[in-house]
Amino acid sequence: MKGGGGGGGGGMRSSSSDLGPLCLWPKLNKHNTHILLKFGVSFLLVGLAFRLLLSSSDPITFLPPSFSSSSSSSDAVVAVAVSTNPHPVPPVLESTTASSSFSSYSPPPPLPIIDDHDQDHANATAGGGGGGNTISSNATTPPANGTQATASSPPPPSSNEQVGAAPKCDIFRGDWVPDGLGPVYTNKSCPEIEAHQNCMRNGRPDSGYLHWRWSPQDCELPRFDPRIFLDMMRDKSWAFIGDSISRNHVQSLLCILYQVEEAVEVYHDEAYRSKRWHFATHNFTLSVIWTPFLIEADVFEDSNGVSSSEIQLHLDKLDVLWMEQYKSFDYAVIAGGKWFLKTAIYHENGTVLGCHYCPGRNLTELGFDYAYRKALRLIFNFVTESQHRAMVIFRTITPDHFENGQWFSGGTCNRTVPFKEGEIEMNDVDRIMRNIELEEFDRGRGTGSKNGVVLKLLDTTRLALLRPDGHPGPYRQFQPSAKDKNTPVQNDCLHWCLPGPIDSWNDLMMQMLAAA
Repeated sequence: MKGGGGGGGGGMRSSSSDLGPLCLWPKLNKHNTHILLKFGVSFLLVGLAFRLLLSSSDPITFLPPSFSSSSSSSDAVVAVAVSTNPHPVPPVLESTTASSSFSSYSPPPPLPIIDDHDQDHANATAGGGGGGNTISSNATTPPANGTQATASSPPPPSSNEQVGAAPKCDIFRGDWVPDGLGPVYTNKSCPEIEAHQNCMRNGRPDSGYLHWRWSPQDCELPRFDPRIFLDMMRDKSWAFIGDSISRNHVQSLLCILYQVEEAVEVYHDEAYRSKRWHFATHNFTLSVIWTPFLIEADVFEDSNGVSSSEIQLHLDKLDVLWMEQYKSFDYAVIAGGKWFLKTAIYHENGTVLGCHYCPGRNLTELGFDYAYRKALRLIFNFVTESQHRAMVIFRTITPDHFENGQWFSGGTCNRTVPFKEGEIEMNDVDRIMRNIELEEFDRGRGTGSKNGVVLKLLDTTRLALLRPDGHPGPYRQFQPSAKDKNTPVQNDCLHWCLPGPIDSWNDLMMQMLAAA
């Protein structure tokens, strides 16, 4: 249309669609203007009344829009909800039913692991001599066996907190808490339990020791999931390298994994101390290599631990039994300790240096601590300077719980519940060995970080110290008192019943893998 007089004419043209409703305003007469004015005043009054009504009720809650992959941003609508409830209930999020298949399982986020033990170095005091663990006089009785844990779950993260973020937690500091679920396997469902650790079969009458699990003091420790572990280990190789405690540990792991897939034993040595298993579905190889000193040693003792001559220990040579296989392992758990307490002659560079506890010989008493430090330094130097990039986990020493004697002098372990933190103290020998382990580990970790080697510490010493109830004791033998209850029976207060407390070591190990 053409522009009228007073509007400025010219040849400019526009359509009503461009200008909107405002283009009709010049055509309105005075009567229509009066009607519009009344309408406007009425609209303002209604708006004012509505505002006053809202100010006396609950504040307006702005609900965030829901976005889906099929809707564009133009489809989003911000909803305004007006609450009339004086105690409003938070909105409930719609939930979906989880699938029972493993593919839908979402594992919990890993916990940041602290393996800084500077505080331990400051608190620990090195002393000489041996002796048993010291039990506090104010020790209290833990909760009855089988009691359900009452600890509440941690609150969910706040909305401004990153999902998966968690405060740093030392998973090795905590307590044993009652566990109503109990073990995931039994001596009937696992064929890999060694006879000496098969406490239930051997007649142990109590079962309360099965109903505790390790609980870190500042975080939740997820249970070991065999399906997740086997998926992580697909096409991988894992080895436990050490003494009979390492064999005890690998049997615990095997028993849990057996609940998902049965392994096939593909190798064993003549004494059945070193073994290898294969999980065909996951192409996963699991090994245990029996090398109690981890370094070269000539040992002269029978299956009952009776020696016919001193052990000859070569402090400058690794045991080739594990060293030559090391490059085939993606993961290795290395541990030692107790064997270094035995009488031994120490060699280095083809020369006898001295010994540990060799009365009657004209040799320098160097002590077990000298040999243990030398051995650990040699081991850590090897793994951190190797061109092979395996993940190496070093497990700390395992304390025993012999009371009223040692394994050879009538010592027993008859307790049926765990200790609480502070009720027992580590003995001097274990403290010395653990201090050496921590010092040499820290030194090796520094070298490893420069060379791209992952070195982790599995510090099971404290949590093992609190479990005097988890050993076979007299039930290392089948029905030990069946014939004569007064006959002295040798007790095992070092190894662990299966199932038993050692199963929790796998929970820790799994969390370390997730964090790595």
